[in-house]
Amino acid sequence: MTETAAHPSPLPAPATLADVPAGKVAAIVTFLEMHAQPAPLPAPEAPHLSLRHVTAPETGWYRDLFRRIGEDWLWYSRLQMSEAQLAAIIGSPDVEIYALSRTQPDGTSIDIGLVDLDFRTEGEAELAFFGLVAGETGSGAGRLMMNLATARAFARPIRRFFVHTCTHDLPAAVGFYRKSGFKPYGRAVEIVDDPRLDGTLRRTAAPHVPIIE
Repeated sequence: MTETAAHPSPLPAPATLADVPAGKVAAIVTFLEMHAQPAPLPAPEAPHLSLRHVTAPETGWYRDLFRRIGEDWLWYSRLQMSEAQLAAIIGSPDVEIYALSRTQPDGTSIDIGLVDLDFRTEGEAELAFFGLVAGETGSGAGRLMMNLATARAFARPIRRFFVHTCTHDLPAAVGFYRKSGFKPYGRAVEIVDDPRLDGTLRRTAAPHVPIIE
């Protein structure tokens, strides 16, 4: 005698794969938002770190810090802008740029973090760029920056504070944003020209994302 299930379970639908053309890269983008200012989370005592509002950011300074933070995560958009385009954004009165600096043993300081807040859409604030140079993540510096970012975002009359991250970024990024009070609300696949092939980024950048030509 054989046994046959009265109501056999349906087989799972097969996965759908989409080809990514040579010369391009693909990432899954996660969109996150919050609608009220969360309580700041504990941040470490760090007298060697300081945050400053860069009220008149120079494009060269911005590009250098943007590249040092983001090249290995395939940050490219601001590097491909013309001087006039970039200057118009970072010089807007509705964009706030903050830098995190580390004081060196010799008394000099170096910029190691970036907070870029965009208020150009009425009632909203976008955390356009947020990051630290290599070797600084996990030190608590990111918490200092996020506490500043949320405080500054809700210092204006906004209804929504939002950010997006993708699978090219640091794997812990989504968890960090969620712990900070953001909630995921959407996901998309983004396919763009590989910025390492036109010289925007060095070819050895982001080794976790292979180049396919």
